[in-house]
Amino acid sequence: MKFEKLSENKIRITLTIQDLADKEIDFSIFMSNSIESQDILLDMLEEAKKQTGFDPENYNLRIEALAMADTSFIFTITKEIPDEKTKLPKRKFKIKRKCLNPTSTQAIYKFSTFDDFCSFLQFLKEGSSLSDICNIADSITLYQYKENYYLLMNSIHSEIVNKLRFYTGITEFAKYITNSKVFSSKLIECGTLIMKNNALEIGFSHFLNK
Repeated sequence: MKFEKLSENKIRITLTIQDLADKEIDFSIFMSNSIESQDILLDMLEEAKKQTGFDPENYNLRIEALAMADTSFIFTITKEIPDEKTKLPKRKFKIKRKCLNPTSTQAIYKFSTFDDFCSFLQFLKEGSSLSDICNIADSITLYQYKENYYLLMNSIHSEIVNKLRFYTGITEFAKYITNSKVFSSKLIECGTLIMKNNALEIGFSHFLNK
């Protein structure tokens, strides 16, 4: 992990896939817009404060994230200085810690429509080894529940380096469900099973143009 102080009010943090593995951070959680992913960012800011002196206390922050082709991530973080004329109130920014379970083997993603799911499959097909993608978890099922579609993955394999395209792509088409253990029971009980294991393999075979 690399920290660069660009100015008094701006820093750059460069994070690699190996950094995630070294810190035992689950890649799917890191790429989601969840409380856990926010806590990871807060920990990064705390480390940046130690290394560069960049102090986010009492400032609103603008965070720009960029995923690079070499599997690194660049975060540019800027303090927003309020205009004295507008007298915008400052929001206190507190660094907090939360224990993150790095061994999570289950994930659920919500697609608004079935077309969104197919678009994600097309995205994967254009730049991935489909056999590797289909083996991302032991069980991959698709449910319909209240007009949305949910991809449920159980027994996710721990190796994360070869799954960059999957996890970076799925956040463009679906939303990560944070309470996956509780929600999976609701899906099984109340949802409609659309595709049994393996939903990705079935989708590639039957719902994409050859």
